Amino acid sequence: MRWLFLSPVGVVGGAERTLLDLMDCLRRSPETPWLGLIAGAEGPLTEQARALGVETLVLPLPSGLASLGDSQLRGAGADRVLRFGASLARATPSAAAHLLSLQRALRDFRPTLVHSNGLKTHLLSALCAPGAPVVWHLHDFLGERPLVRRLLRVAGVRAAAAIANSAAVAEDARHVLGRVPVFPVHNGVDTERFAPGPADGGRLDTLAGLPPAPGDTVRLGLVATYARWKGQEVFLQAAARLRARYPTQAVRFYVVGSPVYRTPGSQFSEAELRATAHSLGLEGHVGFIPFQSEPAPIYRALDAVVHASTRPEPFGMTIVEAMSCARAVVVSAAGGAAELVRSEHDALTFSPGNVEALAEAMARLVQEPELRARLGTEARRSVLERFTRERYAAQVRDVYARVLGGRT
Repeated sequence: MRWLFLSPVGVVGGAERTLLDLMDCLRRSPETPWLGLIAGAEGPLTEQARALGVETLVLPLPSGLASLGDSQLRGAGADRVLRFGASLARATPSAAAHLLSLQRALRDFRPTLVHSNGLKTHLLSALCAPGAPVVWHLHDFLGERPLVRRLLRVAGVRAAAAIANSAAVAEDARHVLGRVPVFPVHNGVDTERFAPGPADGGRLDTLAGLPPAPGDTVRLGLVATYARWKGQEVFLQAAARLRARYPTQAVRFYVVGSPVYRTPGSQFSEAELRATAHSLGLEGHVGFIPFQSEPAPIYRALDAVVHASTRPEPFGMTIVEAMSCARAVVVSAAGGAAELVRSEHDALTFSPGNVEALAEAMARLVQEPELRARLGTEARRSVLERFTRERYAAQVRDVYARVLGGRT
């Protein structure tokens, strides 16, 4: 068997971490298939794939194509549509050349099955007609994307199946893709890498450029890319309310992440978030830490981890990674994220965008160390029962077997 993975990016976000976990588990299986990766850029993803022994090729995605996205069409105004159309026209020649390069690479790799891990590679794989069944791995709600949902519905004739990272994403995809079989498979987490361990809160202050905090300081953090819907503003607003409510409480807040993707208009800049913190009077109480290639020590250094997405989350890798580290989590409970936790048992939850509800949940965790400890213990137990990467890889392999007529 020769299984080839396609990724439009070389960075490592949530979708790419699950891809690396999948490849690592597959290479450890008793009957190890040949594994290959074609990525749209060089970066941590390709470096880590090579370290796993995956044959890796970088076909740089043209900048015009890489920067195209549905975020450019959100909001009213014909000017947005015109600008998008102009960008699409400029990207077409380089996209055609990239497509030819991809077709040649697919012929050279001779895959038995192609696993596409991003929206742009879903479309490219449909145009390439690789001669092997193509499985699309869906990490997003297609129905929210006005352009992509139309393109994928047409291109779906080339997809043998789709894997969705949650039941919510699967239900949405079935409406968009029509006859394409869609199989929900929750992501998994490496429970040895993301495990309970010593907490080094001082390292957070060093990374953020903050002075050392008092020993009894409670640390709350949000770990996410700077996508505008990830809720950094909501988190900062809730932090300001908590500070106003408990002005003498030793508490610090951390925003961990960076604008890692290339679609313009879809992400905050650090300057924007720092300005928001300044306007809320949080200077000295909030630290900004750039993207961390090894996030497990970050989770362990926090007393609680906040997930604050303002739109339904397709899955939420940050949630299960923090839970696996036995950290209490607060979850914006919509979409796939709502499937991951049981409120008051292994997490606290609130409605997306509800600043007051988030501030209340954060205040509980600050004021009640016993609650933090109990939620962290139950969170770790939940991950071991439901979200191991071995379970995840086995279920993905079951989808491959369906597509290949029982052969894996």
